[in-house]
Amino acid sequence: MNVNPHHEHEFEVAPGLPEALPSGERLLWQGAPDWKTLALHVFHVRTLAVYFLVMMVLQALYLLGEQQPRWWVPLTTSLVLSLTALGVLSWMAWMTARTTLYTLTSKRVVMRIGIVLTLTFNLPLRMVAAASVKPLKNGNGDIALKLAGDDHIAWLNLWPHAKPWALKNPEPCLRCIPDAVRIGGRLVQAWREANPHVPVMLGDIIDDQPGVDMNHGAYST
Repeated sequence: MNVNPHHEHEFEVAPGLPEALPSGERLLWQGAPDWKTLALHVFHVRTLAVYFLVMMVLQALYLLGEQQPRWWVPLTTSLVLSLTALGVLSWMAWMTARTTLYTLTSKRVVMRIGIVLTLTFNLPLRMVAAASVKPLKNGNGDIALKLAGDDHIAWLNLWPHAKPWALKNPEPCLRCIPDAVRIGGRLVQAWREANPHVPVMLGDIIDDQPGVDMNHGAYST
C-alpha cells in the first residue's frame, strides 16, 4: 500500500476518506501523484523550459545583431521571468501532489483533491463503465475512469485530475501515480468483484497493456 504521509486533514476519519468504511468494504490501495511526473506531463515544465530557452536565444541573436548597448539587461529580465514561471509551475505540481490522495476500495474510488478548496469525489465501482491506463516513464501513469450514465463531474472541478482533452464528457483521472499498470489491474479485479452480475468476457489481465474496457473485459487503447 502506497500512502502519502504528508496529508493532514483533521476532518477526515481516515486519510483520504470523509467517513469510516462501512462493514464489508475493504481498503485496497491508496496513493498520490508523483510531483515530478506531474510537473513534466501535466504542467509541461520541460516543454516550457525548451520554449523559453529558444526564445531567449533568438532574443540574444537579435540584440547582438542590432548591437544594442547593455544587451544583457533585457536578456537577464527574460531569464528571471522564465525561471519564475517554471518555479511557480513546479510549486503547483508539488502542492497538487501533496494535497491529493486517491483511494481504491472494494466498492469505490475516492479522490480527495484541491490545493485551496478540498473536494472529495466518491465514485462507486458500479458507476464506472470503463478505465484506461496511460503508462508514463519510471512506471508512473494515468488511470482515467469513464463514468456510466448521464451524470458527469465538471472538468474544471476535476482539473488537473481529469483526462486531457475529454471536455465534453469529463473523465476523472488518477494522475501520474506510481505503478499505474498494476493498480489498473487491481481496479479491474475490484470492479469485477463489485459487479458479479454484469456479463464480461473473462480472461487473464495482461499487466503490460494500456487499459481495460469494463464492459467487454478486454484492454482498450
